[in-house]
Amino acid sequence: EVLSHVLDAREAMKPDAPLLHADMFTKGLDPKPEIPSNISQRHEFGIGDTESGFDAADVVVEHDFTTQCVHQGYIEPHACVADNTEDGMSTVWTSSQGQFMVRNYSATICNIDHSKIRVMPAEIGGGFGGKTTIYLEPVAIILSKKAGKPVKLVMNREDVFRATGPTSGGHAHAKIGAKQDGTITAGELTMEYEAGAFPGSPVQLGCMTGFGPYDIDNVKTIGFDVVVNRPKVAAYRAPGAPIASFAVESALDELAKKLNMDPLALREKNAATEGTQAAYGPTFKRIGYLETVRAAQNHPHYSAPLGPNQGRGVASGFWFNIGGESSAAMHVNEDGTVEVVTANPDIGGSRASMAMMAAEVLGVDVSKVKPSIADTASSAYSMLTGGSRVTFAVGKAVCEAADDVIVELRRRAAKVWDVDLDAVEWKDGAAINTKADASESLNLAAIANTAAKTGGPISGKANINAAGAGPGFGTHICDIEVDPETGRSTVIRYTAIQDVGTAIHPSYVEGQLQGGAVQGIGWALNEEYIYNDKGRLQNGGFLDYRVPVASDMPMIDTVLVEVPNPGHRFGVRGVGEVPIIPPLAAVANAVTAAAGVRMTDLPISPPKLLSAIDSKK
Repeated sequence: EVLSHVLDAREAMKPDAPLLHADMFTKGLDPKPEIPSNISQRHEFGIGDTESGFDAADVVVEHDFTTQCVHQGYIEPHACVADNTEDGMSTVWTSSQGQFMVRNYSATICNIDHSKIRVMPAEIGGGFGGKTTIYLEPVAIILSKKAGKPVKLVMNREDVFRATGPTSGGHAHAKIGAKQDGTITAGELTMEYEAGAFPGSPVQLGCMTGFGPYDIDNVKTIGFDVVVNRPKVAAYRAPGAPIASFAVESALDELAKKLNMDPLALREKNAATEGTQAAYGPTFKRIGYLETVRAAQNHPHYSAPLGPNQGRGVASGFWFNIGGESSAAMHVNEDGTVEVVTANPDIGGSRASMAMMAAEVLGVDVSKVKPSIADTASSAYSMLTGGSRVTFAVGKAVCEAADDVIVELRRRAAKVWDVDLDAVEWKDGAAINTKADASESLNLAAIANTAAKTGGPISGKANINAAGAGPGFGTHICDIEVDPETGRSTVIRYTAIQDVGTAIHPSYVEGQLQGGAVQGIGWALNEEYIYNDKGRLQNGGFLDYRVPVASDMPMIDTVLVEVPNPGHRFGVRGVGEVPIIPPLAAVANAVTAAAGVRMTDLPISPPKLLSAIDSKK
């Protein structure tokens, strides 16, 4: 029997909707519901009293917004090789965002001890959150055990689209009130995210991030995690935040128009700063959101003239960033070169950043530092690569491992000079004997050369649960040209501005901003999963699921605003999530300015925009 299906979150929430799980009762409600539903969980965050805030407002705007399910767009499909030996050991080579994640999930599913699985991290052909979970690895392990041979599994592109996790589609209702001078008095956001066939949409994160850039006394955000007959969702850069930001930033654009106020001036007036309490709880330490708004105001792009059928949109975005369990080891070779070993796949240039931070702490040239990524049998545990955590959190571990090495280098130099450890300082890559002539020093290579006589191999390590991740903020400017005859929207200029803390490797940071912006533009203009009336996916490949290509885009200009994070010795903030958050609203606001009609339903495809233009006539 073919059962009825439901693909849309709001449709799935209706009392008469087909029920996916008869034993699912909505969490987050008190008392617990007595009737099962497709709503897995309700989340709520808030501060102040929004009812009184709206009563105090001179102007109130509210809109409904819709986004569709989109794919992360990684080029390399999911792939792995598994091999089992007679002693029961399974070795897995895989393209993933975390070898320990693969080991732990596979061990649980296959009922194998963690120590019986060794996962070798392969270079990854794109992840963006879509490879923070597993699909093939347990199957490959079991097949290899059955066959007694290595087994290789590779998804084709249609497999990837049909059987792996995209991000959620969803609905949002945003309501914002303000005084005539632009002071925002209240904000509310209610969202329904599609989780796929099983619970776990990122709607909670959407609740946390939607109003993140702003200092508002009265905020309430409510989110519903809703199961539908689609693939179980996975993470996609800043999971949950782009949908929430699309709603809030579009409503802010409408509010600015009603107030006859510049949209950046409205954001500047209400910007979160150091000491602002976020609606989801924390009080911000030093942050650079206001600086990104002012950088946008002063950028030549913002004052450049526009032509016919062209419009300009702005939007901001926020991501809280995370730390987490991280490990690093450091070994000094006999010639004074240094090996830095971490356990996180490099998906954004993190190896170079690890080498640069290690070199800075040690006081040696970065060419003397060799970074590498270890498998699960060769390193202490480290959380996966995701949430913009690696340069911050693993970088912290690398710095502490370098500190550990420096203590050992000082100890070895003290033995050579026959002095107390306290008499030896480390400066500019060398040990200095403070009890002797200032010229008496031993550089790292010299100490390494005598290691056999002073105690053997020189190494250091750090295993930490990194705290102090600094939140990230960005502001984007987008110019769009609309063809009123066809409804086609073309991005003609785009500038991404972001508080990046300290940019350890500036060109890599620029690449993160550019890549995230393009992915967000694709989300806004082109991308969506299309299903027929039987609930079957119709565009399971890059021919029909169209991501932006180089010829679609102008050069994405970037501005790196450096407001150091006080939680990291070099001021590092995660940068990979924020760039995908503002584009949805920046593009929609630009299209609205160009076409004269508010677009609240993504993607803004040519037929959809043309229909809206025609309806306005």
